Amino acid sequence: METGFSYYFGTDTEKNKAILAKAADAGMRYVFTSMHIPEEKVENYREKVLEFIRACRSRNFKCMVDVSPHTLEKLRCADYGELAALGVEHLRLDFGFSNKEIVELSRSFNIVFNASTQSQSDLDDWRNLGADFSRFFACHNFYPKPLTGLSMESVAKTNARLTSQGFTTMAFVAGDKPGEAGRRGPLFAGLPTVEEHRAADPFLSMLALRFDAGCDIVLLGDIDASDETWRRIKEYNEGYVSLRSILDSDFENLKNIVHHDRPDSSEHVLRSVESRLAGRKVAPKGRADPRKAGDVFISNSNFLRYEGELEIARKELDPDERVNVVGHVHQEDLPYVRYIKDGLGFMLQ
Repeated sequence: METGFSYYFGTDTEKNKAILAKAADAGMRYVFTSMHIPEEKVENYREKVLEFIRACRSRNFKCMVDVSPHTLEKLRCADYGELAALGVEHLRLDFGFSNKEIVELSRSFNIVFNASTQSQSDLDDWRNLGADFSRFFACHNFYPKPLTGLSMESVAKTNARLTSQGFTTMAFVAGDKPGEAGRRGPLFAGLPTVEEHRAADPFLSMLALRFDAGCDIVLLGDIDASDETWRRIKEYNEGYVSLRSILDSDFENLKNIVHHDRPDSSEHVLRSVESRLAGRKVAPKGRADPRKAGDVFISNSNFLRYEGELEIARKELDPDERVNVVGHVHQEDLPYVRYIKDGLGFMLQ
């Protein structure tokens, strides 16, 4: 999964500068913005857009611009060629463009279309017009009005259909910073693709969209997020997820080390690839402890060649005298455990 954020020209200039810096520090690659929001009243619009594009290029962000046929007029551009010359690489097209115009624009831009509303007949028409689908991104809407967002099931179903045709898929999560400081108006009710994510942990929503719905790119839809969310996104882009935990004193040295789950993930346990290489000797406890979801355990000498392997239970497991339970993941971080798989890293803290 790649990550991105959203940028709104109606937001205070200093706030926007801070968001650009946070996103760059977090390792994000994509930025979404709209150039046809009705309620945005922005002075010196063209100059602010040019400043934004320069800032994106200096940080190597891939800029996706939501446009309508009126965008050129707002920017005082004669044609879309001028927009490309300014440095815009991705156009998000939702209405007002014929299929022929869309395919023509795809010669100069990557095209981002509405994954939730574009008909299959349109996609077939694009193909017949010679479209290169590697230059097309399928992006689900975000939904400012409560109770109007999509279900995870519908996003997953749509993504499966579009991915099979070669499209890259994208969606949004809501921010978790309340009020005008974090959520975009006029409703300030979050900008998620999936309704159940409206008041949820944004990072957990990102993981769900990636692993449960098959999204390739997930973006923050709102203006800002909490420091905790920015930190977690940064860690993910560095290759790991942190898990707050309590460990027995003899095993505290397992903390603050990046472990990796095996690429052939188990549905029962998260397995540290690195721990088996450490050669740790572990004496049996002489009893078989019950194991709950989130429990951290080490294979003891009764497990022979697996001695020293660190594992975390994804679900409740039967007791086994061949492992020693040595700690547990904090309840608040348990939801992340199910998504740490396929070689993703994790760090006990």
